[in-house]
Amino acid sequence: MKTVRLHWKGKAEESVVICRKNALKFLGQTLQSSNTRAFVFTDTNVLSLYGKKIKRTLPDIPVFAMEAGEEHKNGETLFSLLSAMAKAELHRNSVLIALGGGVVGDVGGLAASLYMRGIDCIQVPTTLLAQVDSSVGGKTAIDFCGVKNLVGAFHQPVRVYVGPDFLKTLPMREIRCGLGEIVKHAALDKELFDELVSREVFDLEFLGEIVPKNIEIKAAVVRKDPQEKGLRRCLNLGHTTAHAIELNESTLSHGECVLLGILYESRIARTHVPCDKSYLDELEGLCRRVLSCDISSFDVPSFAQSSVLDKKNTGKGIKLVVPTFKGEYAEIELSLEEYTRELARIRGELC
Repeated sequence: MKTVRLHWKGKAEESVVICRKNALKFLGQTLQSSNTRAFVFTDTNVLSLYGKKIKRTLPDIPVFAMEAGEEHKNGETLFSLLSAMAKAELHRNSVLIALGGGVVGDVGGLAASLYMRGIDCIQVPTTLLAQVDSSVGGKTAIDFCGVKNLVGAFHQPVRVYVGPDFLKTLPMREIRCGLGEIVKHAALDKELFDELVSREVFDLEFLGEIVPKNIEIKAAVVRKDPQEKGLRRCLNLGHTTAHAIELNESTLSHGECVLLGILYESRIARTHVPCDKSYLDELEGLCRRVLSCDISSFDVPSFAQSSVLDKKNTGKGIKLVVPTFKGEYAEIELSLEEYTRELARIRGELC
């Protein structure tokens, strides 16, 4: 069992991330010994896969399942969940268990932050993406007015239970999606980068081994900057372009968009900041190893306007976090016109 403890700067509380086999069973045993009133929030996909296991390991706990999919990460789902929590008569000492992928974690965490001005939340991420990224760090949100994660709050989970056995039920595309964030972490960490370049990245045993490492990379950043005032912006590497693509191309997963974002923004880095071009060649090669889509089929420059509403921007231009040297990054700002021209130029290079 691997345990990662996250102490938040200036605060006494902590989150504990527990990585182990049979994580759901271990959670059930922990709840029984604590006699805490709990409520499970999940989605229809997870319920179809793990419904019987949930009943067996978390007996007598009410379950509410949202419709699966990013398109349901909205206010209607949020208030339906809050209504279900109220009907279950949860109180301030209750705990909400968000059991699922990133959408479930985001909506569940936001509901926990709002209910009675905040109750405890336990995250049980069932996708590779959620395990290495969204379940750690306390970001919660829903999409609003066509903008991804526009309405949200920081609400740190008290516990995160990460189980490698969940990966066995994931389709290959979900593995690829999680690898998008793993490659991003590798761009920030020399050791992980070298490991990914030299190993078979789709091997589930290998992925189970490096999930704790990815959590520690993110946790090390979040500990120092829990509310994204400075250092934590490094975790947005590649994400400005990724979010612009994601808002306009519904056929791509978040992880695929992140890989495309890293591809484009590594090319931007070559012409705007000092960088190691041979390292960026390796990073781009890693992105291409994971991607399966035809990158020539997406008119990325036409998506540039969507980046205007990116939360990183201050109104003066488009802010990017780009890879530069192994384990290093730079923050740059381009005008919308220059950013659009760069995307058009790079699309021609990549295709």
